Formats: sequence, structure tokens, C-alpha cells
Amino acid sequence: MQNRKVHVLIATPEGVSGQGGIDRIMAALRKEFERQQRVDIDARFLPSRGSGPVALSFFYMSGFCLRMAVARLVGRADVVHINVSDYGSTYRKLVIAKCARLLGIPYVLHLHGAQYPAFWTESQSFKNRCIRRMFENASRVVVLGRVWRDFIASRAPAAIPNIVIVPNAAEIPTLPHVGGGDKAHILFLGRIGDRKGVPQLFEALHRMKPLEGWRATIAGDGEVEAARARSAELGLSERIVLPGWAGPDQVKSLIASADILVLPSFAENLPVSVIEGMAAGLAIVTTPVGAVEDIITSEQSGLLVQPGDVDALATALTRLVEDQPLRERLGKAAMAVHRERLELTSFVGAICDLWLAAASKRPSTER
Repeated sequence: MQNRKVHVLIATPEGVSGQGGIDRIMAALRKEFERQQRVDIDARFLPSRGSGPVALSFFYMSGFCLRMAVARLVGRADVVHINVSDYGSTYRKLVIAKCARLLGIPYVLHLHGAQYPAFWTESQSFKNRCIRRMFENASRVVVLGRVWRDFIASRAPAAIPNIVIVPNAAEIPTLPHVGGGDKAHILFLGRIGDRKGVPQLFEALHRMKPLEGWRATIAGDGEVEAARARSAELGLSERIVLPGWAGPDQVKSLIASADILVLPSFAENLPVSVIEGMAAGLAIVTTPVGAVEDIITSEQSGLLVQPGDVDALATALTRLVEDQPLRERLGKAAMAVHRERLELTSFVGAICDLWLAAASKRPSTER
């Protein structure tokens, strides 16, 4: 296996043009992979859900399995990399993982779901047993932080030797950071809704209304119209811009013009927007959920507030608006963490090493 190119099929929801967090990570992986010009690995990124109605996801999943079978037949499928989230994503990946097993192809599971503990409970239901077998039969299980390593270990003990922590990553920004000028620019990037803490963010910004020297952008898909209505209701329309979903180029521009990145979520795995903000040296305000505490130390590389605590959120944002040296200190520390641990070059190297290790082994007897 070491004397020839290793062929990898990557299952990602919508493909590298998708707008979800998994697709963005996979798009960044492909871009950096191509930049490095790896000659030992051939990686193909294929959609497993598609961008249309969820009812069509069956056809994408079936298409992936068919391509996997054909690729195996012609000797171009040595490893399958399966990105998995909760609910519908898991049901599709159970099928893909089973097909990989039947075809004799080792697979790597890459867990991204923010709400997986609520989905994969401790009960011994048929669904939960199937999920456990999927994880325990994986050649490698990639998780984004310590909390997820411990979670998988508790649910699938036989997978423990194969669990590897590889945090999400982001490229070094290509646009120069200019910030918000005379008004500190507060930026939210993500799906607008309850899970991301947007209602609490609006309440915090409303409490900051008498404070001069700030403006905000809340960018993302989801409940955009409801958010615009709420902004108008609170009298914040002149202070907050809600552009809707932002494409990659617009995200880069927004980050370059921001001073503070805020993400007051109730549940995350390891949020890409926080890492993108760290890469640009923004001051981060977020919540200690998922693997966030693996990359943000409160008062050192960002400010952490508890989910749903509007008072703490407003206080943290006010501190950063009023204290430019604090913003700069936290931003520089966050950037240093990014350059040391969350940069794309090391991320690609870690993933490629996993693929090579998985390709060197045949699947064990199914449990």
C-alpha cells in the first residue's frame, strides 16, 4: 500500500461547495491538500446528502455507495472518510459505513455533530446499538476535542484505541485586517436561531444601546426575517446589519472589518467561525460548550460566558468595546493559538496520516 497512491473517498453533506460547517472544513481541506500537491494520496470529495430537499438525500447516499462499489472494483477505493453529524446524517452514514464494510474498505469516522449526546443516548435501543457498532468498526474515529473523545469512549469502549483528536482548522486570512475604525465592529457568523444564542445576543446588544462606539453584523442563514423584525422592535436597526447568508468571500471581508467575534451558543462541537476569528486576531466572546475550552482560555485568549447568561454576555461585549488594549491583547493571544494548533497545514497532515494508517489495514471481523 505504501508503494502506490492511496485512493480516498470523502463523504461530505453537500460537497465542498456547501455552506454548512462540515462542508466548509472539507472545502478548506481540499484547497490546502491541492496546494500541498500530495502525490501519495488521491482524494475525492462526494456529496452524501445534497443541497436540495431532505427527501432527495436517499439518492445522494445511494449514489455515494454505488460510486464506492465501482471505485473498489477498479482498485480506486482504499479508504472512505465519513463525516458524520446527528440525526439524518447518522442514518445515512450507517448505510455508507455498512456498505464500506461489505466491500472490505476501511473507513474513518469524523464526528462533527453539536448535539450528538442528546441523539446517541445511553439506552440500549436498536438505533444506539447500530451507532455503537459503526464507531467500533471504524479504522479511526476523528473527534474535535477532549470532551468528544470522552463521549465516544463512554458510548463505544471498543473504539477507544482508534480515537484521535484533530481540531477544526482555518486558513491564515489573505485580506489585511482593518477592523471597524472608530466604532468597534461586533460580528456573529452562524445559523441564526435559538441554538446559537441569537435571542440572547439581541438582548445583550439592546442593553448596550446607550453605549456609543459599536456596531454589529449578524450574518447567516436561518431565521433571518424574524431576526430583522426583532432588531427593529428593539430599536437597533441602525446599529445592526443582518445580510443573511454570507458566502466565503463575504465572510472574509466581514472578518477583516471586525474587531470582536461573538458566538453565544448553547451547543457546539468546535465552531469554525470562532477559529476563523482567532485566525484574524479578533477578540472572541463565546460559551464553554463542546470543545471550545480546548482552544479558548477565558481572560487569556478570549472571554467565555455561560450559555443564556445575558448579563455576562453584555458585560463581556461592553468590556471589549470600551477597552481597545484588552481587545488587542486577547486577539493576539487567539491568533497565536491558531498559528500553533489550528492552522490548515497541520490539519491536512494529521488527516492524511490517518488515511495512510487506515489504508494499511484490512477491516477487522465485524462485531
